[in-house]
Amino acid sequence: MNARIIGSGNEAIVLAHGYGADQSFWDKITPSLAQTYRVLVFDWNFSGAVKDPNLYDSAKYSSYDAFADDLIALLDEFNLRASVFYGPLYVRYFNDDNYEGGFESSVIEQMFSNMESNFDEWASYFASLVANAKNPLSVEKYEKSLRAMRPEVALSVAKTVFHCDERDILDKVMTPCTIIQTTNDAAVPNSVAEYMQKKIKGETTVEKIDMDGHFPHLMHTSSSLMC
Repeated sequence: MNARIIGSGNEAIVLAHGYGADQSFWDKITPSLAQTYRVLVFDWNFSGAVKDPNLYDSAKYSSYDAFADDLIALLDEFNLRASVFYGPLYVRYFNDDNYEGGFESSVIEQMFSNMESNFDEWASYFASLVANAKNPLSVEKYEKSLRAMRPEVALSVAKTVFHCDERDILDKVMTPCTIIQTTNDAAVPNSVAEYMQKKIKGETTVEKIDMDGHFPHLMHTSSSLMC
């Protein structure tokens, strides 16, 4: 998983990238964080940065359980017993009668079809949709990272992510949480952050960043994200 620790502080922060990305997506914020914390960065085994194709098994990773096991094993390996986790929110993407996830099921199924028929074309479109279109370097970086994935792995992980429904675990979360939400995110609407804040049992705050796109860490420093 290409895991490494940056910095030597007493407290630890774990940075977990999301779908289609890799650990380099944290490069703008790790130097500042490493001045105070031990920062753990790594690549999930679906990432194009992981070169061993045998590490990803579509059946095993059809739910988040296997990813959670990998993360726990990584924390054990680096002896991180207490840390701050900073990673993506995958709760539910489909809309239903009482929930706005941002997508109708027909749209997602068409996306899967597009991925199968022309992966590179889909990657270009998806990057322009999800990253900040006002910042071409962000779009270019995400598109390149998506295309580094094997198409069959990208499709498999996309199905795990977009078919997920983890809403029933939110009221079991007692750990204090900060939800960082951009004001215009095509992948995760503001309604998801507001829903999570209401449902999570632990103390939860929502910090909104006035910008477009799903990757504020590609444009902002740690001081504006880790507030």
